[in-house]
Amino acid sequence: MQTWAVEELSQADFGDERLTKRFIRLVNDLAEQPEASVPQASGDWATTKATYRFWNNKQVTPEAIRAAHRNSTIQRIQAEPTVLAIQDTTSLNFQSHPVTQGLGPIDAKGTSGLLVHSVLTVTAQGVPLGLVHQQVWARDPEEKGKSKKRKQLPISEKESQRWLDSLQATQSAVQEGARIITIADREADIYDLFALPRAANMDLLIRANYDRRIQVDNEEIGKLWDRVQQTPVQGTVTLHLDHKPGQKARDVELTLRSVKLSIMPAVSDPKGLHASHEPIPLTAILVLEEQPPEGETPLCWLLLTTLKVETFQQAAQCVRWYRYRWLIERYHFVLKSGCRLEELQLETAQRLERALATYCIVAWRLLWLTYQERETPDASCELALQTHEWQALYASIHHTPMVPSTPPCLREAVRWIAQLGGFLARKSDGEPGLQTIWRGLRRLDDLASMWLLLHS
Repeated sequence: MQTWAVEELSQADFGDERLTKRFIRLVNDLAEQPEASVPQASGDWATTKATYRFWNNKQVTPEAIRAAHRNSTIQRIQAEPTVLAIQDTTSLNFQSHPVTQGLGPIDAKGTSGLLVHSVLTVTAQGVPLGLVHQQVWARDPEEKGKSKKRKQLPISEKESQRWLDSLQATQSAVQEGARIITIADREADIYDLFALPRAANMDLLIRANYDRRIQVDNEEIGKLWDRVQQTPVQGTVTLHLDHKPGQKARDVELTLRSVKLSIMPAVSDPKGLHASHEPIPLTAILVLEEQPPEGETPLCWLLLTTLKVETFQQAAQCVRWYRYRWLIERYHFVLKSGCRLEELQLETAQRLERALATYCIVAWRLLWLTYQERETPDASCELALQTHEWQALYASIHHTPMVPSTPPCLREAVRWIAQLGGFLARKSDGEPGLQTIWRGLRRLDDLASMWLLLHS
């Protein structure tokens, strides 16, 4: 079975070679039909039962599943000079599966499910490299409604600790080579995260949430927002924002202001927890859309970074990197909608976590294919497809049994896959989206199987 899954998961270790083979077969089947149910992707009842047994096997831990993918991810990271480690949290809703044991509330309504915090690494150009860390947990139902008490606890006893744990896990996984920039949204604006010791190759780029007290030249001078807003505009940068729910795809012209300062604990931080902490030197970058189109909410980011920012070009690079934070939301979207993870009906949270770890590899593969095509459109499609797959794809799209002797480029192949999934490929349609690609992959699997059978 010479597939990408063999190479990606070659370092899997479950203490039993049969389990490793089953794992590789399982990931390959799910990746070829990501939108299908487990029985549909498996192809027959025997394989379906083997899949469920794999997820029920106590010898198969979620960490062992993640480690196989992480090892390959680290190899890809080491080939890059700069890597973005994007952190974010999402929830998995299993309210429609009341018999599943080990779940907890994920919102104020008491909806049952799991919480997942992931670290997705991507290149400086936005191509996903893979996961380096993931935490999965269920809240204690008996703790519901005790948020006031939790606010007074040290961070080590709160869910906020996940940001610090993920930073330390990233640092442990990538100890040398690439410069790693941890990127996160406002929920990660935690004083303890900025204060955490970091290796020389580790930096932070976090969107500010609190209007913190600041120091400049060792003197407290006021609040963060006032200081940055008083800074003169350094220049403008134009970014393209992709379409997402509630936001149209458009180009935005942004003004940039940046200033060096030191932050102090926010007024809202629990008293006494940070008394021994010194002010932390950072650079604040205010990114503002001054003239948004009519009816559009102006884009406004206040970024805090440990990166060296001494020029407008360096500030603009930070803004471009932060824009890729959206990729982890796309990643979670693929898990939920593309892989239909929330539709799995498994009896325990432990089995769900094993299934999640498996589907995380599938979701990365889908996201990688989408963005690798945009970064290297002229590369051979055999970077992603086997020979019989691209031949079946070519024959189907062109309605001919005669295929070329050399493989087409990656851009052509991905657009053809998307056409199988409903993409119209008109000049005005832009790049194909994730949904049409994963629907096309499901059709391609059937076409490639038949092509291989007829030409064997």
